Amino acid sequence: MSDAVLVYGVLGLTLVGFVWGRFRYDLVALMALLGSVLLGLVPGEAAFLGFGHPAVITVAAVLVLSKGFERSGLVDIIAEQALKVGERLLLQLLVLTGTVLLLSAVMNNVGALALMLPVAMRLARAHDTSPSILLMPLAFGSLLGGLMTLIGTPPNIIVASYRGSLTGESFGMFSFSPVGVVVALVGLAFIVLLGWRLTPRRQGQASADELFDTANYLVELRLPEEAKACGWTLSELQRELGETVPVIGVIRDDKRRPGHAFLGALRAGDVLLVEGGPEEIKLLEDKAGLRLGAEPEEEEPAEASDDEAEPRGLAADDDEEKAATRKPSTEGLQLVEAVVRNDSMMVNRTVTQLRLHHQHGLHLVAVARDGARLKTRLREIRFQAGDVLLLQGDESGLAEALGTLGCLPLASRNLTLGQPRLLLMSLAIFALAIAAMLLDLLPAAVALSAAALASLLVGVLPLRDAYQAVDGPVIVLLGAMIPVGQALESSGGAALIAGALLTLGAQWPVVVTLVGLFALSMLLSNVINNAAAALLMAPIAASLANGFDASVDPFLMVVAVSASCAFLTPIGHQSNTLVLGPGGYRFGDYWRLGLPLSLLVLVVAIPMILLVWPL
Repeated sequence: MSDAVLVYGVLGLTLVGFVWGRFRYDLVALMALLGSVLLGLVPGEAAFLGFGHPAVITVAAVLVLSKGFERSGLVDIIAEQALKVGERLLLQLLVLTGTVLLLSAVMNNVGALALMLPVAMRLARAHDTSPSILLMPLAFGSLLGGLMTLIGTPPNIIVASYRGSLTGESFGMFSFSPVGVVVALVGLAFIVLLGWRLTPRRQGQASADELFDTANYLVELRLPEEAKACGWTLSELQRELGETVPVIGVIRDDKRRPGHAFLGALRAGDVLLVEGGPEEIKLLEDKAGLRLGAEPEEEEPAEASDDEAEPRGLAADDDEEKAATRKPSTEGLQLVEAVVRNDSMMVNRTVTQLRLHHQHGLHLVAVARDGARLKTRLREIRFQAGDVLLLQGDESGLAEALGTLGCLPLASRNLTLGQPRLLLMSLAIFALAIAAMLLDLLPAAVALSAAALASLLVGVLPLRDAYQAVDGPVIVLLGAMIPVGQALESSGGAALIAGALLTLGAQWPVVVTLVGLFALSMLLSNVINNAAAALLMAPIAASLANGFDASVDPFLMVVAVSASCAFLTPIGHQSNTLVLGPGGYRFGDYWRLGLPLSLLVLVVAIPMILLVWPL
């Protein structure tokens, strides 16, 4: 069996793994790499050279610099101005989408969206607008903005680096700008003037409570031993509260009893399933002593029975004192809404497996998925990317806990202006890096890595934040797939695919083949990570250029633009997934705006590429 056929088999299984989604894309990429090594397609000594590839280093440096911009206050200044746009919907769309478009040109596009998403939510709530009208345009704007510069999106970095390996000279920082700026501006105009009308309307999600529908959410409240409600019936509980709070059921010994049929007395350890929001939770905590407690699997071992505990003595008193110190304080606790990111450690795991309470100090109150609340028991839910969570935690550690878990807060965020010294320092460092790249003093990977290091040394960004900013799954994906992409080329597999395309397009102008390459790459980016799409399509583009005896530049530019235009599905790009839950979208909603936008990008990009990068 030829190496080309083996490479096709590995890539076919890899694509199936990406689309299936059972395993995260970085694990699928590692399996593809190791499979290629075992089949002799990638030399063992070269298996992990991809992790030192300039494209991987550049992506990591850009992620660190993006975090530095956030911490210095640069983005908050922009976001604060965006909140002043007023009630006009078109102006809101223009400012929000335009801002994220500009930010995405100089920082990671997912990071840019994450920073502007809370701003969009605040605008929607302040003006009683459905977030679904604003969020999809915002996500697509972040993708369009990445087209404008080398560092705007990983496909640009990959394509630039691949060109360097072919010709000895990579694309520069602004080589993508002539095409990318035009495509981005046309896309922005379409979204603001017409495209937003194609987004689905998800009503009743504008206010903080309505977004999460907290008034109708299933909340689990536990009776600790010291709770006032121990010994009360449900009727006595309602009488004490002074108002009716729906108790859906009572769980005791892992058995659920309907609330209307529960006539006995409540006792310590019971779990009440209550439909209520923050006000009802506080009422139950204050007047009945119930609290958002740990799941049974997370709790400490039960205390001894009365018979076993006698005589109590000093040891028992000590245990009681320790238990009191272990008990989490409810002072400073607040409710926050957050969305689960693609790379979150929560994906495919339950609240019990994550030990949210003991390890992160968070209580899970409710979960929404696809714009609707989940009524499954909280301990049984396996989280998915895009889920919106209602969490309660201590204000002092809430941000750190959400960052560790890989969640993006959606609640109204307090904009801070940072420190002027840090702001000026971060801008100066970034400007020096860009100048070094433009003057060919340093390669992009070295210049941007030096800028990231300088940001750490001068205190723009703490070291811990820098490590957290590096998107581990994306780095692993790139490092693992680069050798596999090289195997596609070295085995002759890319040339075979290019030859088939050349045969099909032999009777047509080259531009028709470019359109086919654009469409194929765009479709691929909608089902797998855009960086992986660029890695796979770049060798095919180069082989096509050789077959036509044409310049490789327009073919590579086609791959760069098309791989970043994943507008058709929520799984094609992390930006799309991030707005899935908060916007209440469904899987099939994206193509309504995404399909006409994709066709528009194709129609605008191909002539511009041929104008700037002639055959």
